Amino acid sequence: MMRNPGIRRFTGWHMTGILVAFFAVVIAVNLLMATIAVRSFGGTVVDNSYVASQKFNGWLEHARAQERLGWRDKVDRSGGDHVDVTLTGPDGAALRGARIAGLAQHPLGRAADIALDFSEVAPGHYQSDRVVPAGRWRIALTVRRGKAEQRLLRALD
Repeated sequence: MMRNPGIRRFTGWHMTGILVAFFAVVIAVNLLMATIAVRSFGGTVVDNSYVASQKFNGWLEHARAQERLGWRDKVDRSGGDHVDVTLTGPDGAALRGARIAGLAQHPLGRAADIALDFSEVAPGHYQSDRVVPAGRWRIALTVRRGKAEQRLLRALD
């Protein structure tokens, strides 16, 4: 039987190379996926779901009280990266004379919280005193007018 000099035999070294390459790819992909998962973790919604469940009925009552006020809001970013809040009453008219305080929180915790104070720049239109950097932020606002108070939680992109 004559051997063809152009054809190489499959040896144990070839199989070892294939196995090492296969497992190297598997390990590399696992490390990449783990790194992406850790860097993009958005945190928890609540730290303790049991404690949050005990407060749920209170949160519902608070939401009903806010709904009875009838205030409507719109939260935007102005051209100068300030936070703009537009408030209207139940009749659709501008809600004047409100006092608004807030907190801008980065949802991933990558930036420090920014305390915000708002001033009325036009009837029913309020602007933050501080700049909020570009990116996604969670804006927690407390709006007071007379004895009425409303708490808002809005996303700002």
